[in-house]
Amino acid sequence: MKPIAREDIIDREGYGARRQAIRQRVIAHKRARRVAVGDRLTFLFEDRASVWYQAQEMLWVERVTAEEANREELAVCNEMLPGASELSVTLLIELQDQRQMADDLRRLIGIDEHVALEVGSDLRVPGRFEAGRQTAEKLSSVQYLRFPLDARARAAISAGAPLALAVDHPNYRARTVLPEPVRASLAADLADAGSADAALRWIRDDA
Repeated sequence: MKPIAREDIIDREGYGARRQAIRQRVIAHKRARRVAVGDRLTFLFEDRASVWYQAQEMLWVERVTAEEANREELAVCNEMLPGASELSVTLLIELQDQRQMADDLRRLIGIDEHVALEVGSDLRVPGRFEAGRQTAEKLSSVQYLRFPLDARARAAISAGAPLALAVDHPNYRARTVLPEPVRASLAADLADAGSADAALRWIRDDA
């Protein structure tokens, strides 16, 4: 997926004037990219539009204006984009009771070995988690992972195979079949059909 370039970023004044309209479009776009698995885990499949928004928001919130700092922020955000044969995901662990959050997160240590994407009825693709976001005693509530897809998995998705996210951690077991809008969006990503570019133009230019 094509990286976010410096010329894709709106200047601070222009972004400030359109920020609320852009936010509403991003919310609508993410509905077809976001999946809840059980009551605590939310998976967001990243694409150019979602990564662009994160970069734009970081530059806005941190009041970044220096050109070198802009490029450094873009480089970090672009690492979240999926490659040609994979899906990239931000996993949010959402816990309601702040007082018990640390204990609840500790109960999910090791989750990086217990998340998979199911393709059709016979393919299971384990998630590959980004290193450094958990230790033996501590787990971050934000995780990044990828699902590398071989030719067989990509062909099945292209042919319309159902997809599901499954978690089989000893302390958390849940499974969700991806709704059709999400499945179709991911199939378009893998087909390089230009859908991510079109979504970014809609969000950025029409707001």
